[in-house]
Amino acid sequence: MTDFSYQLYSSRMFPPLTDTLHMLADLGYAQVEGYGALYADASSLGMLEAGLKDTGLTMPTGHFSFDMCKGEPDRVLEIARALGVKAVIVPYILPDQRPTDAAGWAAYAKGLAEVGKRYRDAGLRFGYHNHDFEFRPTADGALPIDLILAADDHIGLEFDVAWAVRAGADPMATIAKYGPRLMAAHLKDIAPQGECVDEDGWADLGYGTIGWATILPALRKAGCTWFVMEHDKPSDPHRFASRAIAAARKL
Repeated sequence: MTDFSYQLYSSRMFPPLTDTLHMLADLGYAQVEGYGALYADASSLGMLEAGLKDTGLTMPTGHFSFDMCKGEPDRVLEIARALGVKAVIVPYILPDQRPTDAAGWAAYAKGLAEVGKRYRDAGLRFGYHNHDFEFRPTADGALPIDLILAADDHIGLEFDVAWAVRAGADPMATIAKYGPRLMAAHLKDIAPQGECVDEDGWADLGYGTIGWATILPALRKAGCTWFVMEHDKPSDPHRFASRAIAAARKL
């Protein structure tokens, strides 16, 4: 049986963290995925570390900003060791920092590859998590995700399927093209047009329009290691967490 994970960012608006961790353990999750605010200082890190130990949850993947990965590698490695992280993932590029053409994306990708070497040398996997903009061509026709992954074969992709779909991409084509590079996947769904407006149009896994019955088996066949439930704006995290893991198990 797959050990499903949960991106803790999904519950960021519903503290305390300890309640979220106990909820996830009770629902049958085995893993969680962290994000920057959870290890922003010693107090936050200590709370997360204690919560994982108390619930028996593990944290094999964690999101760390590119600036932190580049500028504070010793700190990132310290956090990874403390939490048992096996894969360091860069999650996002702020709008004002995003390249606008092929040359810019190639330069960013080169920097990402150089930063990643430090973590691979430490025995960790290193990857990038997409949103929609990496799957939208630039004005000169470049597809950012292709340039990111072309920079170094060692850069893995945490494939956020729903964001790629929002950009108009075909998930099956991405899986076919980059299968061995897919280290992790975010499992979330897109609500039918006009529904779940208060949740920015996102839906719980299995309750939306994405063809997960085809996509999830394809991800497994491609060798994807970690499957992470995520919802960017759930109004009820318990509803989301419980429905998502139930749907994933059926799939």
